[in-house]
Amino acid sequence: MGRISHLMDLPTCELHRLGEIAELVASVRLSRIRKKKLALALRNEGYIPKLLQLFQVCESVKNTEGLHLLFDIVRGILYLDKAILFEVMFSDECILGVVGCLEYDPSLAQPGWHREFLTKTAKLQEVIPIRDPELRQKIRQTSRAQYIHTIIMPNPSDVEVGFLSTLNSFISSSKEEILHALQKDEEFLPEVFAQLTNGATAGEQQCELMKFFKEFCAFSLTLPEKRDEFLQTLSKLRFLPILEMLMGMDDVQVRSAATDILSYLVEFSPATIQKFVMQEAQQSENDTQLITEVIEQIICRPDPEFGGDNQLMEILCALIDPKKMLATASSLEIFEFLDIFYDRYIHVLTAPLLADTSEEWYEIDNYQTAETLASVLELLSFCVERHKYHMKIFIIKKDLLRRTLVLMKSKHKFLALCALRFLRRIIGLKDELYNRYITRGNLFEPVVNAVLDNRNKCNLLKSASMELFEFIQKEDIQILIAHIVENFSDALESVKYIHTFQGLKTKYEHKKDQQNKQLNSIPVTLAGETFVKEAAVSQVDEDVQLSEEKAAPASPASSSGSYPMYTTQNTVEKAPKRGLFEVFGYPDGEDDGTSPKKRARLDS
Repeated sequence: MGRISHLMDLPTCELHRLGEIAELVASVRLSRIRKKKLALALRNEGYIPKLLQLFQVCESVKNTEGLHLLFDIVRGILYLDKAILFEVMFSDECILGVVGCLEYDPSLAQPGWHREFLTKTAKLQEVIPIRDPELRQKIRQTSRAQYIHTIIMPNPSDVEVGFLSTLNSFISSSKEEILHALQKDEEFLPEVFAQLTNGATAGEQQCELMKFFKEFCAFSLTLPEKRDEFLQTLSKLRFLPILEMLMGMDDVQVRSAATDILSYLVEFSPATIQKFVMQEAQQSENDTQLITEVIEQIICRPDPEFGGDNQLMEILCALIDPKKMLATASSLEIFEFLDIFYDRYIHVLTAPLLADTSEEWYEIDNYQTAETLASVLELLSFCVERHKYHMKIFIIKKDLLRRTLVLMKSKHKFLALCALRFLRRIIGLKDELYNRYITRGNLFEPVVNAVLDNRNKCNLLKSASMELFEFIQKEDIQILIAHIVENFSDALESVKYIHTFQGLKTKYEHKKDQQNKQLNSIPVTLAGETFVKEAAVSQVDEDVQLSEEKAAPASPASSSGSYPMYTTQNTVEKAPKRGLFEVFGYPDGEDDGTSPKKRARLDS
């Protein structure tokens, strides 16, 4: 080793030779052998402490040129990526000098504050109750290494494969040692949780504890061999109720860290969270529950600096997704959970939508409110797909689609698009009950109005509307085609250049011709065996009229049926008041006869 070090001659560590030292460090970067020789020479000659002494001299006399050269030298030495040098540079004697050199980046107008940050962080970490001095030193060293890794890491586009791999391995192995030691300490996590839940804990201290525990959770969950043990420990300590409480705190940083931890748990151990949520829903009648807290974070506490809406929406979708629940629950249990969700939680989610929409439209000027409504509609669209049975009942019972389509008048185009996307998701199911609900409520009127308002424009709202009509034509959803043509063909004459509407009309007329031919071919025998065509037509008209009065259209939503022979809008006006299900062909208060198990399978 000594022979190799002599092969790399180092300039004397003097102020006037800093330029030569910087050139030498930069010259070896592309040669693995030369990097190794230089690292050995630097360690054997005790060169790094000498460089840090020169740093103190340059800083005391404000030698800017020397400080910039020392930045290049120290960063270059770190780029050698040798463990034998990390032991020296991350030691208590050298660490502040190393980060001090890294403060004087020539590309920055003002020096950094790395030493002040590390000093404050080191003090704040002492609030974590760690009694083992060796473990405390290991944590401090790892924290410093991670911080240095962050500030010296170049742009991702400039990073080569394996860059700083030794430093990354050093940090990872150190974290594993720390994690193992902390998990062996039976008093560590209980004390952390006690401080987090103690109202007397100072706000700054609580924030630092949350940041530490967030990183602790993130690393613990990424280690497969330690994950189960860690989750069992959290379960024994009843951590999820504590996390639920922390998510409801006023401090944005604490709330953000708690949300990140919940996101980690949902990602790495969804079964644990699913089980907790289902048990909580079944056992508790209060509103301070995890799902309620997540929903309220989305709709009631829009903090611009927090910016966690997307993350919270992903968490909520994961918690209420029947497909993910199947890993821990039966179909019947899932159905019972969804019963509770639609009885207790869905009203919290839809409250902003029902409050800000009405028959008498008023503009939502508040951009923040529009964003909240857009988030709610995205979640409801998810429910339409995943909770087919429960969501269908809720939408029809609350007339939710009508209230949603009011938002198509909004000046916020992203909100109008969300409302249209909600309708598109419903129609995409090709469900006969939904289609009857849409036609009887004349719910295409807002969409047609949007098409007419944007006929001479080229925007996303117009394109999305056209895609909706094209889907109806392509899938041959006959009841919707009949409704559109019979009610809006005159209004849509002004957009003849759009072939979609012409295609709908052509398909409608073709089907109507087929129906007329079938009616004309019906043989009717009266007394004396005389064929009377008018009587046949009259009889069919009476049957159709009777069908209208019973409010049971003969045409299904699939392409195998026939068009209804009446105008939907007129039927809505004349339809007698009935129960929710009776209007759509079922006796009031009854469904289609499926058992709870079958309905559970429909949702899941």
